[in-house]
Amino acid sequence: MIGWKRFICKLLACAMIVTLLYGNTVYADGEALTLSSPSAILMEASTGTVLFEKNPDEVRSPASITKIMTLLLTFEALEKGRIKLEDEVSTSAYAKSMGGSQVFLEEGEIQTVDTLIKCIAVASGNDASVAIAEYIAGSEAEFVNQMNEKAAALGMTNTHFLDCCGLSPDSGHHTTARDVAIMSRELITRYPQIYNYTTIWMEDITHVTRQGSKNFTLSSTNKLLKQYQWTTGLKTGSTSAAKYCFSATASKEGIDLIAVVMGAPDFKIRFAEARSMLEYGFAMTRIYTDENRERLMPLKIAGGKTDEIMITPKEVFRYLDVTGADFSKIEKSYKYQEALEAPIKEGTEVGKIVYTLDQKEIGSVAIIAAETVEKAYFIDYLKRIFLKYLI
Repeated sequence: MIGWKRFICKLLACAMIVTLLYGNTVYADGEALTLSSPSAILMEASTGTVLFEKNPDEVRSPASITKIMTLLLTFEALEKGRIKLEDEVSTSAYAKSMGGSQVFLEEGEIQTVDTLIKCIAVASGNDASVAIAEYIAGSEAEFVNQMNEKAAALGMTNTHFLDCCGLSPDSGHHTTARDVAIMSRELITRYPQIYNYTTIWMEDITHVTRQGSKNFTLSSTNKLLKQYQWTTGLKTGSTSAAKYCFSATASKEGIDLIAVVMGAPDFKIRFAEARSMLEYGFAMTRIYTDENRERLMPLKIAGGKTDEIMITPKEVFRYLDVTGADFSKIEKSYKYQEALEAPIKEGTEVGKIVYTLDQKEIGSVAIIAAETVEKAYFIDYLKRIFLKYLI
């Protein structure tokens, strides 16, 4: 009997060690970051680096954080010129019928795309979400098809949408904390103008219907806007199936973080735990940024209408550090393709800038052609000779 007791004690001790080493507790400044929410993730937005996770791939109901994808597709439609902020949208009977959180749009009521975005981002209006979905895609069903196509394109492998606002109680409408972070990252990095809406605490809109005009106050569902000074967004959600969810974004000293909480037991905990993750992330990270503003010398090119091609870095280089590294030791080297030959189109990769720290590569940025150089033909060579020797 004593042998069995010793065995059980050893087993429990091993379990405790495994929990400490591989569990969901992360230590910052000597204090444990523990979450009661069943699923969560903390991501740095510019690099996509995951700083903390707890059951991030557990499939769960997303409630209104579904609207992050709705907003993403809305800004994509704006970018492509398919819609404009000043476009007027008429509310359908179906959009008006939405329950849950709403801004009480009436059938036939007209609001601009700009106002509907506010209604979604600030007050989580289900009616506004359906109205804009119908305007963009013709029907909510077609819009949902586009949502699922976008999710697949972003690599959101554990996500499937059934509506555009998150009201569906069906288990077929689901996602994960990781997938929510992915779509949140796409929204804030590709369309940072979303912050013009998600930082609104309170704002009035005007309902104009057959009964006349009346003001309606949009009040943000994101209480972190008043509780945490670095907050920039993003979206809350809650249903009986999903419990309390939140994708929180914050920006401090050039670092943008995304903290996703899913299935929190109450609304206070979702805000508190999102804030805890954000504070932890800002405490443990620093960002190195190289704007690459120096002018790169043009490269020689053979067989082109010109002998040289202008080049430029494709993007800003960013390196996220969690080790306290000395950024002054970061070095960069330039590597170019050999024997460039026309034709080369603008945007074609012709080399890269490689960054190293303590002789270890930490990343790179592509060098691309800043112009198009077309292939030279016989007449082009004749013109070149004429200009060189006869003028």
